[in-house]
This record gives sequence, C-alpha cells and structure tokens, in this order.
Amino acid sequence: MHTDEDRDGSETDAPPGAARRASAWMILAVVVGALLVCCCSAAVGLLIAWSAGLFHAPN
Repeated sequence: MHTDEDRDGSETDAPPGAARRASAWMILAVVVGALLVCCCSAAVGLLIAWSAGLFHAPN
C-alpha cells in the first residue's frame, strides 16, 4: 500500500521522458521564433534603407 510519503512523483500517466521532450520542443519553438523575428526585422530594416536610397550610388 502506498502512502503520500512513498510517492516520488514517478507514478504519472505520462510516459517517461515526455516532459523532457515537451520542454525540448518548447525551447526549439522559442529559438525558431527568435530567429524568425530577427530575420524579419533585418529584412524590414534593409528594405527601409533601400527605399531611403542608402544603397544607391551617389550622384
């Protein structure tokens, strides 16, 4: 018979390693999101600089 003191948290419905896999997917999603934001902001900055004429040859 198990009491509350005998439980160590390993008796859950999730398979072993599921929490680790979920956190790995979360980290991957955050990294991909950060890269997407950085690349999009760099592209927007280049587009604004191009439209402002910063890349055109001086006359």
